[in-house]
Amino acid sequence: MKKNIFSLLVLLIFITSCSQDRVIATHGLSYLEQREKLIVTNKTNKNDILSILGHPATKGMSNNNLWIYIERTKSSGKLIKFGQKHLTKNNVLVLEFNKYGVLVNKKFFNKDSMKDLTFATNITENEIKKENFVYSFLSSIRQKMESKKK
Repeated sequence: MKKNIFSLLVLLIFITSCSQDRVIATHGLSYLEQREKLIVTNKTNKNDILSILGHPATKGMSNNNLWIYIERTKSSGKLIKFGQKHLTKNNVLVLEFNKYGVLVNKKFFNKDSMKDLTFATNITENEIKKENFVYSFLSSIRQKMESKKK
């Protein structure tokens, strides 16, 4: 009887010590949606954006005049779902500048508008992967043996 009361007391302590507040993990720039409203197309330049948003998360691969800012927020779920994290915010801001550093185009994507994006379904065939590993291994050994004969 004493063991059951002790076990119940320990269990009660663990349950009451659990935090009822949700844990929020933010990656990237906080309050991106509010900061995006401070930026005006054809008026704001790179220096203004650096003072408002800071340095971008990424720049364009071939174009340094394309800056990308990201805000991603995950929150822990309810106790019923055992605290699984779910995505609450997923904002992306894409800024494009002209050669003079003035903002030409801005696009803001949030979690809901990303559902409307369509992706290409075409698959690029890779000729190298068509042959299996064994065939390529044996053919390389055959080439090495033929080169030693010569």
